Amino acid sequence: MSQAHEIKPNSVDEQNNKILQLVSFKLGEEEFAVDILIVNEIIRLVQITPVPHAPHFIEGVINLRGRVLPVVGLRKRFHMPEIDHTDQTRIIVMVWENQLVGFLVDSVSEVLRIPASTVENAPPVVAGVGAEYIEGVGKLDDRLLILLNMGFLFANSEIPETMTLPSIK
Repeated sequence: MSQAHEIKPNSVDEQNNKILQLVSFKLGEEEFAVDILIVNEIIRLVQITPVPHAPHFIEGVINLRGRVLPVVGLRKRFHMPEIDHTDQTRIIVMVWENQLVGFLVDSVSEVLRIPASTVENAPPVVAGVGAEYIEGVGKLDDRLLILLNMGFLFANSEIPETMTLPSIK
């Protein structure tokens, strides 16, 4: 990951401007981000064991230091074409509903600090991703950053009970 990158606020009142801390990653040519507070760690791709009868977007499970974690393929979740994994492919381990879950991404870009004032509401569809998954779109100099709302990434009915894991302690 590269160094943190900070964008100066557009507003005159810099004291009251909330700063968002995000981890950005790529899926294809699109750049996405999630709140850094839900990111537990970022790991290189390890062997993923498929799980029979899992939803199409569940790649399988991994063993992370003795803990079994499900891995969600974000490309599959967003119905993007599959690609071969590279040495840049990463698994972002995040806390979702009090559980650790891995999210397979093409690459992790950087940690960003951006003013909340640079984030706008998302249009109905961005990069083929429905608005329900998008918290907003951040404007960074010459690029756009799609902020994911991880709370809406799954409907509870899509995760089989066999994949329910113990809560984080």
